[in-house]
Amino acid sequence: MNLSLKEPLARRLRLATMPAPQGARGPSLRLWLGEGLRILPKRKPPELAVPKAAVRRHVMLLPGFAAHPRAMRHLEAALQQAGHKVYDWGAGRNLGADPVQFERQVDNLERICAKARQPVVLIGWSLGGIMARELAHRRPQAVSGVITMGTPFSGSPHANNAWRTYHLVTGHAVDAPPMDVHYADKPPVPTVALWSPRDGIVAPRCARGLADQRDRAIALRCTHFGFAGDPEVVTTLLDLLDGGQDWA
Repeated sequence: MNLSLKEPLARRLRLATMPAPQGARGPSLRLWLGEGLRILPKRKPPELAVPKAAVRRHVMLLPGFAAHPRAMRHLEAALQQAGHKVYDWGAGRNLGADPVQFERQVDNLERICAKARQPVVLIGWSLGGIMARELAHRRPQAVSGVITMGTPFSGSPHANNAWRTYHLVTGHAVDAPPMDVHYADKPPVPTVALWSPRDGIVAPRCARGLADQRDRAIALRCTHFGFAGDPEVVTTLLDLLDGGQDWA
C-alpha cells in the first residue's frame, strides 16, 4: 500500500477501535438493530394531510452524518406543500466536521437570508443539528430559530452508536473536531430539541439536553432514522413553524 495512504488509514483504524470513555453508553442493542429495520425497506411514509402554513417561512435543512439531503426528501416535500420555502445545505453527503465546508455553509446561510429578506429557520438532523447550532452561534442575525432532531449536543459525544464509524470516516475524534464547536452552549436564538426514547443511535439524554442548553425539548416516538420524515416529526415541525419563534 502507498505510504501516503497507509498512515491515515492506520490512524483511522486506531481511532475506530479505541475504547469508549467510562460511563459513555449509546442506546441498547435492541434499539440499534431496530434502526436497521427502518432503513432497509426504503418504503415511502404514509400519506399525510398537510395544512397550509399560517406564516410561510424560509427553512434550511441539514442532513445527519453520512446522510445525503435526499434522505430528507419526504420532510422537504411536506414543508413545501405547507407553503414554506425549503433549501438543502447544497453540499451533498454530510461527512463530518470540516472547517472549509462550514465556512461555505456560513456563506450559504447569508445568501439564503439575503434572498429571503428575513432570517432562516435551521432544521438539523443528528450531526446536521450540531452544524445548525454552530451556524446560529456564528450568524444569529440570519437565523430565526434552530430545531434539532436526534442531535447529540449534550453530554458525552461518545454516548451514541455511531462514534466509531465517525472516527473511521473522518479521521478525527468526535471530541476533537478540526474546528471550534460549542456543543452544549445554547445558541442566541430560539432553540428546540426533538428527541426520542426509541432512538437507536443517539442516547436520548444527549439529544434532549438540559434546560439551559435549549429553550424547549419535545419527545417523539420515532427511530433515529425516522427523524428524516416520520409523520409525527412532520406534524411537530409544521406546528413549530406555525407557532413563531417563541418556543420557550
